[in-house]
Amino acid sequence: MRIPSRENCYRLIREMRMMEHIVRHSLQVCRVAELLVQQLGEKGRTLNRDLVQAAALLHDITKTRSLKTGEKHSESGCDLLVDRGYAEVGDIVRQHVKLDTYFASDTPSEAEIVNYADKRVLHDRIVSLDERMAYILERYGATPEYRARLRWLWDISNLQEKRIFAEMPFPPADIVRHMEKVDLAVELQKVLVPIETLV
Repeated sequence: MRIPSRENCYRLIREMRMMEHIVRHSLQVCRVAELLVQQLGEKGRTLNRDLVQAAALLHDITKTRSLKTGEKHSESGCDLLVDRGYAEVGDIVRQHVKLDTYFASDTPSEAEIVNYADKRVLHDRIVSLDERMAYILERYGATPEYRARLRWLWDISNLQEKRIFAEMPFPPADIVRHMEKVDLAVELQKVLVPIETLV
């Protein structure tokens, strides 16, 4: 399995010229996902931290481009990463909006962690599932059919949250209190170093 290092993820983000607000979102999703992996690991639920980190950082890798092209960024992001030799990372990126299967095993998978972490971050703020759902319904729920699909997705996301936090020493509402303090502006500067300075 090939997994890009954090620095290689940053290089790809720069290469794809991701908008700054999308990068900020991705950094926060990664922080949430890493905390969940750490906490689950302490309970004996081993997940591939490097795989989760790369997929979380790159889950919106083609979103900036998709705003112009209209492509489905989960699918085009997967294609890009598969083309670069990161098939497993690409597969998780493809599932970050909707998982192929829910609750397929007794323990959460790497794809489930990234999928859930993305649903906990609104722009660059860590929020509850309810707040994120309200935003998505308002922004994307234009038709009754799509609103119904979004409500189904949120019902299953609530079940997913209960499963992930079943063994956690804190409830979902306390996730921010348990995260390491990070200056997002400093981390953002590491990501957005101009490409020409790296050659």
